[in-house]
Amino acid sequence: MTKVLLASNNKKKLEELRRILTPIVPGIEVLGLGDVAPYDEPAETEPTFEGNALLKAHAALAATGLPSIADDSGICVDALNGMPGVLSARWSGPAKDNHANNLLLLGHLEDVPDERRGASFIAAVAFVRPDSSDELVLGEMRGSVIRELRGTGGFGYDVLFQAEGYDRTTAELSIEEKDAISHRGKALRALAPIVAKALGG
Repeated sequence: MTKVLLASNNKKKLEELRRILTPIVPGIEVLGLGDVAPYDEPAETEPTFEGNALLKAHAALAATGLPSIADDSGICVDALNGMPGVLSARWSGPAKDNHANNLLLLGHLEDVPDERRGASFIAAVAFVRPDSSDELVLGEMRGSVIRELRGTGGFGYDVLFQAEGYDRTTAELSIEEKDAISHRGKALRALAPIVAKALGG
């Protein structure tokens, strides 16, 4: 079985990657950081999602020698000039507290009318392997930020984000519905054939 490492400790991201990659790349085993020897993960110091994804993927490859996938993603809010962007996970502080981040976003948008609450979830996913060029794909999910926390699924800002064409937040969608439209789902589906070809699938 061919192994590929997802450079993340986020169990929901790992589940999402396995759900999307496994049917497209037969015989692949997707490992998480909990499956490999610990190493010093790099600080996300790049100003772009793409830069941070590549940074994390290269660190994983250097530490393990395994073909590695890493993503960086976040929400970019129109009325906040694209913030929190690359700071999405740690906007309220280094603890990466989802609830605190959501309350901070609601506070910033308190006086913003509904028609100006547009936002995009962006995901950059990098795939690197020894002696080969880097692969990088992007995915976007457009929608808006609602005024209250709704739903129990997903993670991060899902409880506040309503995708275009939906009357539910992404935290209220089924796993299948969310995978079909999510920024990460789009990026991973674009990456899957690249991974399959690279790993001989």
